[in-house]
Amino acid sequence: MECIFCKIITGEIPAKLIYQDDDIVAFRDISPQAPIHILIIPRKHIERISDMKDEDAGLIGNLVLVGKKIAQDEGITESGFRLVFNNNKDAGQAVFHIHLHLLGGRKFSWPPG
Repeated sequence: MECIFCKIITGEIPAKLIYQDDDIVAFRDISPQAPIHILIIPRKHIERISDMKDEDAGLIGNLVLVGKKIAQDEGITESGFRLVFNNNKDAGQAVFHIHLHLLGGRKFSWPPG
């Protein structure tokens, strides 16, 4: 498989892993958009949020809960953080393996981008 995130999951490509369990891996983004920018990905390869099946609902919930845990560990719960999914190219998705961005450590504006 040519998916860069799948290669990170298997260890073929090194990454600064900060969390992993049977279903999820999290690592620091190599091109951070905030002082804290962590990618939280499922081990299961799903290209886009729009490709998800009903049976993947629990997986998405777990990605969010891992994001909450990492935000606590990083000390940004009180100041605030952002969780973002991008779906397809026009929304900014660059790697086609679903991933949740955890961003924090600075003030964000609204609307984004």
